[in-house]
Amino acid sequence: MPSKAQPVKLPIIGWREWVQLPQLGIAKIKAKIDTGARSSSLHAYDLKYEERDGKQWVRFKVHPRQRSTSDQVMAESPVLEFRKVRSSNGQVTKRPVILTVVEILGELCEIEITLANRDSMGFRMLLGREAIRGRMLVDSGASYLSGVPKRLKGKRNGKLKASNRPSLKSERDAT
Repeated sequence: MPSKAQPVKLPIIGWREWVQLPQLGIAKIKAKIDTGARSSSLHAYDLKYEERDGKQWVRFKVHPRQRSTSDQVMAESPVLEFRKVRSSNGQVTKRPVILTVVEILGELCEIEITLANRDSMGFRMLLGREAIRGRMLVDSGASYLSGVPKRLKGKRNGKLKASNRPSLKSERDAT
């Protein structure tokens, strides 16, 4: 008779959570956890591309606060690839994909994020199922299980000072 497998204990998050994107200098951004979306997406505008050492990079701006354009974070990252993404209204667009670290529940996870203008959307960030698969479970009736962030030293209006930003090296490169 086969033995029963022990259930895996995964942390539980709500349908919306405060997250950090430390490599991009974003100290706090409200993210909608969307298990119906495969990929994660970040509000980005004014995208500028350049080549560095044979790799394509993208420089962009982010408004991290919902329904506000007063705060602005400038970020840059190597482009992993360009991917066709179907939005919730059925429109297909080609978006740049970057690899970055998201911090949620105190855990650092390296994830892929597509960059898109989400000004008209309710959330400036969408955390898709690929980002949480095997890492956490979603309680669809809960919100902010990781807590609501306090205003931390070195942060102003959801923006990390450049000197506090971790390097663009991934966790894999650090080991």
